[in-house]
Amino acid sequence: MASQPPRKPYPSDLSDARWALIEPTLTAWRAERQKTSLNLGGKVSDLREVLNAILYVNRTGIPWRYLPHDFPAHATVFSHFSAWTLDSTIEQLGLRLHRLVREKEGCNSAPTACVIDSQSVKTAHTVPTSSQGIDAGKKIVGRKRSIVTDTLGLLLLVMVTAAGVSDNEAGKQLLTRTAAAHPTITKAWVDIGYKNQAVEHGATLGIDVDVVPRNTQVKGFSVLPRRWVVERSFGWIMMHRRLARDYETKPEHSESMIRLAAISNLTKRATDAPRPGETHKTQPLTN
Repeated sequence: MASQPPRKPYPSDLSDARWALIEPTLTAWRAERQKTSLNLGGKVSDLREVLNAILYVNRTGIPWRYLPHDFPAHATVFSHFSAWTLDSTIEQLGLRLHRLVREKEGCNSAPTACVIDSQSVKTAHTVPTSSQGIDAGKKIVGRKRSIVTDTLGLLLLVMVTAAGVSDNEAGKQLLTRTAAAHPTITKAWVDIGYKNQAVEHGATLGIDVDVVPRNTQVKGFSVLPRRWVVERSFGWIMMHRRLARDYETKPEHSESMIRLAAISNLTKRATDAPRPGETHKTQPLTN
């Protein structure tokens, strides 16, 4: 039987250069899984096509069941997404690419400073009410995304909670995780939502937390020192339609979708491909 011709590529597909950065991690994952499975000879999925399908969902915002038929079956794609979330494969891939990009841009692989911020978003009807809340300040019913980036705006940590969780509480949890995962970080910049509790908690961890207030002399949007990089990171994230609101049943799946958006950006940086919103290569940022 003649083999099927390759499908036409989608804009969200990984190029050969970008796939080359990811392939070792997923191949190692498959080898490890095969050691612990019965390996009864079931159909082996093309991992590149599975990841392309996940990136397609992330970029376009479609439900899993609406995946085009030239991708692997939606159940197969979702099962890989769930497995890669559960065993932290997506998280570890993001951190490996993060180190690679920092080195490429002339920075130490281990950051010494970070920026923390949050974003509240509405949720879809499929999201359990038990994982939602109300952000009284922004008058949003849904979930809150709290992220930590380095000074280049590259994602280090993400935590998705009910929108009612205060920035102070989320900040304390993120600072604890930052100190454990990135012990070289000794400085953090935050906005005024992270008040005394987060600042004091950071001090106990050896992290100097500096609150950057808004410029009261300027009405509307203004670029704030240090904090602008994390605001830009949220802008990158929101270019992925799946993240325009929270569609995921589980908060950890929401975190993975955010990490995948960051991974897409990282692979483009690493291979000098245009980044989200760009049509040409920009100059690298300095640390």
